[in-house]
Amino acid sequence: MIHSLSDVQSKDIGENTNIWQFCVVLPRAKIGNDCNICSHCLIENEVVIGNRVTVKSGVQIWDGITIEDDVFIGPNVTFCNDRYPKSRNKNWICEGITVHKGASIGANATILPGVIIGKNALVAAGAIITKDVSDNEIVKGKW
Repeated sequence: MIHSLSDVQSKDIGENTNIWQFCVVLPRAKIGNDCNICSHCLIENEVVIGNRVTVKSGVQIWDGITIEDDVFIGPNVTFCNDRYPKSRNKNWICEGITVHKGASIGANATILPGVIIGKNALVAAGAIITKDVSDNEIVKGKW
């Protein structure tokens, strides 16, 4: 189901995926089966989202981000893909983020560029992730 009040330009949306109102999904984004993309989300072009992923409201998923199967992204999680952001910088470097299968990221966590979140890892709400998180690891605060 794609809500009539969303702007979904991608044709690469899996079966039984729900995209709710006020979402924007750009043309080259790839979203798997059985996902739930809640309201007020933005998904850019160079993004891959696996199967059975939940993205809660207020999340922007920028170019270079890969989210594998069975991942939970809590409300207002912030992903960053530019280590040195500057207005109108034509030479910026996109640093991707990978969230591996079964990981969960709590509300309002911030994930900095180039980070890998391991399989079944848990990032607590409000955490600031500056380095990789290992498989099955639980992290909170500044990591």
